Amino acid sequence: MRKVAVAFSRYAWAVLAYNLAVVLWGAYVRATGSGAGCGNHWPLCNGEVAPHSPAAATIIEFTHRITSGLDLALVAGLVVWAFRTFPRGHRVRRGAALSAVFLVTEALIGAALVLLQHVAGNTSLSRVYSLSTHLVNTLTLLACLTLTAWWGMGFPRGKFPADGGPGARRSTAWKAAASLGAVAILGVSGAIAALGATLFPAPSLAAGLAQDFDSASNAFVRLRLIHPVMAAAAGVWLAFYAASCAARRPDSRVHAYTTTALLGAQILAGVLNLLLLAPVWMQLLHLLLADLLWISLVLLCATMLAQRAEPKTA
Repeated sequence: MRKVAVAFSRYAWAVLAYNLAVVLWGAYVRATGSGAGCGNHWPLCNGEVAPHSPAAATIIEFTHRITSGLDLALVAGLVVWAFRTFPRGHRVRRGAALSAVFLVTEALIGAALVLLQHVAGNTSLSRVYSLSTHLVNTLTLLACLTLTAWWGMGFPRGKFPADGGPGARRSTAWKAAASLGAVAILGVSGAIAALGATLFPAPSLAAGLAQDFDSASNAFVRLRLIHPVMAAAAGVWLAFYAASCAARRPDSRVHAYTTTALLGAQILAGVLNLLLLAPVWMQLLHLLLADLLWISLVLLCATMLAQRAEPKTA
């Protein structure tokens, strides 16, 4: 039974990695303006099951739909395996089930973006709301997949130090919630900034800054100013949070150090992204680091919130 659980966990990590690839390809669809490659048709592509003589944008968008469809099958397999391997009420079952729920909502939100034409060159303010909803759902999906894989490995393990009572537990909970919330909001602002850079590219850094401060600029451009300010504030908080976790709980140090390292890499990538005027490859690297930072933070918070280990599977 233990070998089955180990195999399940490996599969769960592989599904998480695949989802990261799907997320990055979705960002590539946005960055290349290929979101309307299949027109306003869904699930068909330009009214066809398989497009004939497709343009480059159609190939990019259609590939994203194929990979997303395969993702549904992979997560369905994760759910079936979880329910066959772990006992009733086990958190791995809950994590797998929630992963499936948020993957379905991810697909529905993606379909809504296409049907509402919140893709390609759409510059309406309503796209901000749909983009934000999509990003938050994606982060929630990645969190559920991460915890499913981690719990499947039998974590958290061992005995934990005294938590100091209800007051300390509440403090731990709100710090974890504040950290996750800060990164989620920062992610939304980053997605808006990236879309602004795609829709309104600047020929130079000076021209881009002039656009940002021009009251006549589109809302997507003016919202770009928010992201670096939020990144600085969130970075300070996350550095403090990771350091305090490492000092308080020895079993959290790996995740705390990983979170800190990814935070530094993300800040550097953000600066380079700005200086290089957000080329597509740099946007994808920036997003990958953001997702890895999110995953590391989820594991750090889960470790801090753990009160006791569940019984191991037989």
